[in-house]
Amino acid sequence: MGCRVLEQLPDRRLQGSWVQTEQVAHEAWMILTAKSPVGAQIMHALTARLGDHNAVVISQVSLAKIIGRSERAVRTAISILKADNWIEVRQLGNAATVNAYVINDRVAWTVKRDGIRYSLFSAAVVVSEEEQPDRESLGRQAALRRIPDLLQSEAQMPAGQGLPPISQPALPMMEPDLPATRRTYDLETGELLD
Repeated sequence: MGCRVLEQLPDRRLQGSWVQTEQVAHEAWMILTAKSPVGAQIMHALTARLGDHNAVVISQVSLAKIIGRSERAVRTAISILKADNWIEVRQLGNAATVNAYVINDRVAWTVKRDGIRYSLFSAAVVVSEEEQPDRESLGRQAALRRIPDLLQSEAQMPAGQGLPPISQPALPMMEPDLPATRRTYDLETGELLD
């Protein structure tokens, strides 16, 4: 296999959109549907957005719009889901209106030197255009700076003058690595593998 130059990075392949659950979970979900129809709707809405993650970050306003219910109904149903151990809720910021809803796994907590416990987890994040302070300019923002992608066999080779003021160049072969993402591509097809 040889190395080939890609004109454009390939699009990431879409994975199947299915969720696997156990039969006992379906039977419990049936009971939940009778106890709290809105809670069952919320579980479907959150589970449908899990992707590769165990958590979804979404505001209660957006969740209410997605399921077509009031914010109060969402709050009540979330209380039931928490009490019955369907979800774990982690608040983001001071307002309890935006939360991370953990579906399957417990969040792992670590303790820093300052004594405050922190948690790091991945989540699908759902935001609504209506909740954005800059919603009038959405779609017209300046492009973000691009972080270069490196193929497995590639190395960084900084070139050019750099940003002003021009500084003393680094010693040959001693250039610092720049921030970059490392992705694995099939060299024959150019397909993203990870």
